[in-house]
Amino acid sequence: MKLPLTLNKDSREPIYHQIEQQLKTVIASGQLLPGSPLPSIRILAKDLGVSVITTRRAYQNLEYAGFITTIQGKGTFVAEIDSQLKTETKNSEIKRAMTDAIQTALQYNYSFAEIEKLFLEEIKRLRSEDDETNNNVDRR
Repeated sequence: MKLPLTLNKDSREPIYHQIEQQLKTVIASGQLLPGSPLPSIRILAKDLGVSVITTRRAYQNLEYAGFITTIQGKGTFVAEIDSQLKTETKNSEIKRAMTDAIQTALQYNYSFAEIEKLFLEEIKRLRSEDDETNNNVDRR
């Protein structure tokens, strides 16, 4: 199974953490359902072009956090996670992305008022695109 993971090897964020965060996202969002098989540590390492140690660490952290489970001799699978953990994971990732965006804007010397205005403009733009997409679907 090919996972929808994209690594940024130039990022200061460790590769194992990128793998871990992206897998949490696809699991919490429901893109990977409970019981779905995951690639072995070796296959994932080969697919991503990283070391086995890196993928092992990501899998160990995910298993410890309750997102995946490993069954000896059978493989690694997406665990059943409760809705509260899903919500916490989604909120945490969204807040992290927003914090990163805000910190980037602050580095460009934007004021908080300017950042807020940019966020609101982007929400309005995305909402408009979403409305257009839904209207086009409804007309068919």
